[in-house]
Formats: sequence, C-alpha cells, structure tokens
Amino acid sequence: MDEDLNNRKPLADRMRPQTLDDFLGQDDIIGQGKLLRQAITNDKIPSMIFWGPPGTGKTTLALVIAKQTKCDFVRFSAVTSGLKDLREVIKKAQQDEWQGKKLILFIDEIHRWNKTQQDALLPHVERGLVTLIGATTENPSFEVLGALLSRCRVFVLKQLKPEQMVSILTRALKDKDNGLGSQKIKATAKILEMIAQMSNGDVRTALNVLEYASSLSVEITAEIVKEAFQKSYLLYDKNGDEHYNIISALHKAMRGSDADGALYWLARMLEAGEDPLYIARRVVRFASEDIGLANSRALEQAMAAYNACHFSKKSNELYTAYSKAKKDVEDLGNLPVPLHIRNAPTKLMKELGYGKDYQYSPDFNYQENQEYLPDKLKGKKYFNKS
Repeated sequence: MDEDLNNRKPLADRMRPQTLDDFLGQDDIIGQGKLLRQAITNDKIPSMIFWGPPGTGKTTLALVIAKQTKCDFVRFSAVTSGLKDLREVIKKAQQDEWQGKKLILFIDEIHRWNKTQQDALLPHVERGLVTLIGATTENPSFEVLGALLSRCRVFVLKQLKPEQMVSILTRALKDKDNGLGSQKIKATAKILEMIAQMSNGDVRTALNVLEYASSLSVEITAEIVKEAFQKSYLLYDKNGDEHYNIISALHKAMRGSDADGALYWLARMLEAGEDPLYIARRVVRFASEDIGLANSRALEQAMAAYNACHFSKKSNELYTAYSKAKKDVEDLGNLPVPLHIRNAPTKLMKELGYGKDYQYSPDFNYQENQEYLPDKLKGKKYFNKS
C-alpha cells in the first residue's frame, strides 16, 4: 500500500493486528486450545456471530480469520447494503465455489438487517456457499432470526482489560511504520492508563484519543487527554441490551436492600442521559410488585418520588452520596454488570451465564450475602452508615 495513503488512514485502522498472535484480548475464544482458534488453524470455520461492545475487535478478528484462512472477504455494512448487494455476493461465491475457493461475508451491525434480508441470506449459509460472520453490539437472541442464528456459533467478545489497552497504546507509540513512533510522542504510563480507563475497553476510542492528543502536543498531559474526550463514552443504548442489564441491576439491588448498589446503577443511568421519569416509573412498579403489602407505604413513597422528579428539595445526605457514585461513573466508565444480576429472558443468555447463581431475596428472607456492585467497586459505600 502507498505509504502516504496508509498514513492518511486513522491510527486505529493502521494498528489493526494482522495475525492471531498479534491480537490482544478475547483469550476466552481465541486463546491457545480454544474452539475458534482450532477452527481457524484447521481452516474449518463455521458461520458465526460476534457479539460485543464497540471497539472489542469484532471487525479486526473477522479480517484476521479471512487472511489466515486465505478466503475471499466481502464486507457489508447492514446500514448501506441490501438485497441487490447480497445477490452480487452470491454470484461471486458461486464462482469461488467452482474454483475451489471459499468466501466470507462479514456483515457489520447485522442486527440492522431486516427479516427479508436475513431470510434471503439463510439458504446460502445453510448450504455453506458463504461463511457468514456477523458483528453486533445487540443481543442476537432478539435481533437475528432464529433460523439464521441456529446455523451460527455465537462468540461473545468482552471489553479489553486496562492492561491490555495500555499494551496496545504503547505499541502504537513505538511503531514507526504504522503508529506514532516517528513522531517521538511522550506519554507517561499514568497517562496511558488514564486513556485506557476512560475508553471503557474500546480500543478504537483509545487509539482515536491518542492520535488526536498527539496532534495537539508531542508531550501528552492529563489536560490534553481530557480535551480529547469531548463527550461521554458511557455505553448505554436506551433500546439496547446494556439498558436492560442496568435496569435489571438496579431492580435487584433494590430488592436486595443494597442502597449503595442501587445508587450506583441509578447514577449509571442518569449520567448516560436516561429520563428520570422512566426510572421513577420502574421504582413505582418495584414498590407495587416486590414490596406490595409487606410495607403499605412503599407505593406511596414511590409515587411521591415520581412526583418529586418534577420538583423537589434535595437531601444533602443523598446529594453527597450521589456525588460519590457519579464520580465513580465518570472515572471508571461502563463497568460490566455482574452476570448474576443480569436478566436472562432467552436460552442463549442463560447459556452465557446471565442470572446464574442469583439469590432471589425473598427466598433468603432478605438475608442473602450477595454483591450488587461491579467487581471493581465491590464493598464500596456511598452512604455514611450511622
């Protein structure tokens, strides 16, 4: 590739791993001895769905697979590609089949393809004419047709750990061919940890921030990093899977009488822009369904809270506690909801461990020993206990 053209590409594109050995993270699915790695090595890859948050390597892993298996690779965006494009790909796949070659069709944001489009793809995946790799940030149980999903393996990609993010950022700073090595950018380990933490496991965001920061100064400071983050990167799609994970966590923390856990998940929702009235309505439902006659005033208090969303005086104790929770949200970003307090309405989610080992508070007379905060905040207290 022309060097000038390569340099005009974003840093995140230039630093994409080219081999499995260069791919950091996702050891649960491509580590030594894992099923997917063996399938890639043996050139027997199934059709599959990569499900995970933004920037966890879904597209990159698909590219690495295509390169290592020497398959033709066609990339679709579900937003811009439709049936006409699919028909062209099927023609190419048929030509490849006659020549003894294989074709991988990568569909980014596959959850945006409608039923007609997915139905048209199904027989070709079923026959093995094309190997599908779909990428989605949404729960495939809800967004991918059951017939298509049943012919694919679902692999869950997780947010990268801060130390993995720091390794990637360090590599980008040192790489003279594709990274920033020739610019001799100075960034301390503390600064790289700051970028990694604020990027919430999203490699693309971290590299974009590093690239922007390096354009402002050869010595990257905390102030420059903060400038590069001009908006919140909290993962919270009001119609998406994480929305339901967090409201489930809030509900279960309240059921378990964990005020600190409930306050944290409340802050996660509010700081991401959730409508306070939506949360207040859920609290009213909780008071009615989970408490009911056990405390006849609970519903009355919940309704009062609903009305207070329109106008109310603030409690200083609650304000102080909420400020602490808000700071954790701002500093630590979208920490994963513990699996045991996630909702599991589908078979796939149950297979992934959602809701596993959850202790339903009434069954334990509300004396269960259960954590309602993310692992990184385990035991954290926001309220001053008297």
